[in-house]
This record gives sequence, structure tokens and C-alpha cells, in this order.
Amino acid sequence: MDVSLVIKHRLEELGLEQRDLASAVQVTESYISQLLTRKKAPPAPNRTDIYDKIGQFLKLPNGELAKLADLQRREELKRKFVEPPAPLFKEVRGLVLRKCKPDKQERIRAIFEKQPFGELERLVTQKLLDVVKRVAKEELESENWLHLVAGLSNRSYEEMRVAILEFLDTDVFDVSIENCVSFLDPLIESWDIDLPTFGVEIVLNRRVAPGQPKKFEFVEKEPERAFAEEPGFTEFLRDASLRGDASEQEIEFLKKLRFTGKRPTPLYYYRELQNLRDPLHFRTP
Repeated sequence: MDVSLVIKHRLEELGLEQRDLASAVQVTESYISQLLTRKKAPPAPNRTDIYDKIGQFLKLPNGELAKLADLQRREELKRKFVEPPAPLFKEVRGLVLRKCKPDKQERIRAIFEKQPFGELERLVTQKLLDVVKRVAKEELESENWLHLVAGLSNRSYEEMRVAILEFLDTDVFDVSIENCVSFLDPLIESWDIDLPTFGVEIVLNRRVAPGQPKKFEFVEKEPERAFAEEPGFTEFLRDASLRGDASEQEIEFLKKLRFTGKRPTPLYYYRELQNLRDPLHFRTP
């Protein structure tokens, strides 16, 4: 049994209509209809509030719909990754390029055209989606924000909620022109990338998404060298009178202390632990 069947059966049991459910969930009746007829896949549980609202209205066990939706989506995901990825709509690519910093546009365009839906195009598009979806998810319960964004695209409050719920369920493989018009275009001011390091900076439209630019960096790091545990540290851990109630974070900090020549005693680690806890040794942020 899938999500649509569970909802259908429960509506029949309670003698309710689709419009009743749509009103309770604050979405359009059309959205509910498409969900129940499987024209729309069930959205990801961690990206939406719809399952809690439906479950509460239909008096279903807490979390039942979300678990069922997660199983359905796992099966769909298996099928999706067997198939080769399709190129983005040209309108989607056009928007991504238009939002790029002007001095980089031609170079990025050449890379996109040489490798249709290649690694760079997928990376940039996914990061743009991640940033905008984070904003949309945070503001999903804000009526003022929803009305503001709805006004930018001439939609009703309910239509905007539907659009957000669908957008939160989007990934780089199925981003649509509608997603661009409703969210990527109005929320993203510009983006830039440092090609040698693949560091990405995304600037949001301050009118609808105030805050600092979002930066993503990909840095290669050497693995940490393995060091033998100091005998004094081992003794410190074994002695409950010295170790006391030291937390995992404190123990990890003490373990990483390095010495050249001298060998610390258990008492050293005890005193270092007290220094770490003394507020006089640290400035308030």
C-alpha cells in the first residue's frame, strides 16, 4: 500500500472530501488531487510539513505516512540512478549562467556546453538549489514571507505553499523551469566560483532572503598523523580521582596534546583539564 491509497481510504472512512484535506493542509485541491492520482510523487518527509498536517487531520498514527513515503521514494531513487541523467532545460541553464558573475559567464558557458550536465554544471546547480531550499524550508511557516514571495509571482497563499512543497522535493536531476521562475530567479542575486579550488559563493536577494553570502569550499587535506598515546595520559584516564567527570570533548582535546622530549605525568593532564575549565583563561565571544 502506498501513500495515495492510505489517504484515499482514510478520507472514505471519515466521509471527507479532497477539498477538506486541502483546506486543512493549506494547499490547493489540485495538489491533493495530483498526489492521490499519483501524478505527483510523495514529497520527501524531511523536506516538508505536509505529512504531519495530513496525519493530524486524518487521525493517523504519528509518523505513519512519512515512513511509507520514505519507502516509496527509496524505490523510486533506485530506478532513477539506473537511468542516465538527462541534461537540464535550456531555460534552467540560461538562468544559472545569467546569475553568474559577468566576468566568468563566457568561460562557464564554454564549460557547460562542452560537458552537457557535467560535473561543474551539476555542482553549481545543486548548490544553488541547496541554498534556496534552505531559505524556503526555514520560511515555510512564515505567512508574511509566503505572502511576499507569492506576490512576486502573482500567486495565492495556498498556491505558494504548494510550489514550496514541490520545490523542497526537487533535486538537480529534476529541477524545472517553474522552480527557476518561482525561487531561483527571485531569491538568488548572483553566484561566483573559483575554478582552481571549486569554491562557490552565492549572494541572495536581500529583499526576500537577508543575510551574508553563502560560501562553499572544497579543500584537500592531508590525513592526520597517528601518534602513540602518552603513558601519562593513559594513567590519567585510569585514575578516576584525576579524570573525574571529564567529557568526551575534553578527553579528545587532552589526547591531541603533543610534546617533544618531555613526557607529561597524569598530574599534568589533571591540571590541564582544570585550566581548560577555568573561565579566567578564556575571553567571552
